[in-house]
Order: sequence, then structure tokens, then C-alpha cells
Amino acid sequence: MPNAEESEPLGLVVDPVTPMRLSSATPAQPAEPRMMARLSGTQLKAMATTGGFAVDDTTGNRMIHALEAALQTLETRWADLEKLQHNPPMSETPAARWVAKHMVDTASDADGLLTQLQTARREIPVYLEAIQLAKRAYRETETGVRTQLHGIRREIDPGEA
Repeated sequence: MPNAEESEPLGLVVDPVTPMRLSSATPAQPAEPRMMARLSGTQLKAMATTGGFAVDDTTGNRMIHALEAALQTLETRWADLEKLQHNPPMSETPAARWVAKHMVDTASDADGLLTQLQTARREIPVYLEAIQLAKRAYRETETGVRTQLHGIRREIDPGEA
């Protein structure tokens, strides 16, 4: 099993060239039909640390709530999901054996449901950390912009400050 840095990222799609800022006041626009990079939690954390990913508190809290709920569901149902690694009980006919093997193979191959859920289970906590960092980056940027605007306002009208 690969470590978190080597694992296949979840489906969070981000344009790595343009800094990503999410806000509940400005809903995300649908992605253009072009190839976009998928980011691992580690990559998203790095972007949040450098200011390439920032999110306001409201949107960040919604993202966190949704990811925590998904992770809780995975944890709650994990024992049942692991059954997908084993042949389901079926008859011993050649067709039943083929179907059982096919079910296990497709659940656990590189693109399989179980494989993707294992990745999600590993990556979601890292995504949560990245969102916390992105919320802080958004607040810091917002504070910096407000300070600059107040400074400009004082220059324009010293009596207003």
C-alpha cells in the first residue's frame, strides 16, 4: 500500500496555475472541458501553505462538515466494505465462480470501488488539514487587503480614518 504522498488523489480538481479561492459569496463556476490536475491531500496542503488555495470560513466549514460526514460513514461501514475483497457466497457453477471473481477484481483493481474508498479514507484527514490551512490563508489575505484599503482611504481622505 503506498503512503499518503504516493497515493492516488481524490477527485478534487484544481487548476494548478491559478490560485484557488473559494467563497460562499462567489460560487464555483463549472469547469471548462479541459484536462485538470488531481491533487493529493499533501499537494493541497502545500498549496494552502503558499496561498495557492484559500477558502472563506463558511465555505471551508461546509467542506469540512461534508468530508467529516463522508469519513464517518466510511469508518462506520468499513467492515462491510472489506467484504468486497472476498468472493461473495454463490453457487459453484462456472458462471457463478466467474461472476464472483469478476466482482472481487473490479472492486479491488486500481480503479475499483474498494481501492478508491481506501484512498479516500487515507486522504480525507489530509484534506481536512489543508482546508483548515486554506481558511487561515483566506483570513490572512482578507486582513492584509483590508489594511491596504484602509491605508489608501487615509491617503485619499485623512479625515475619514
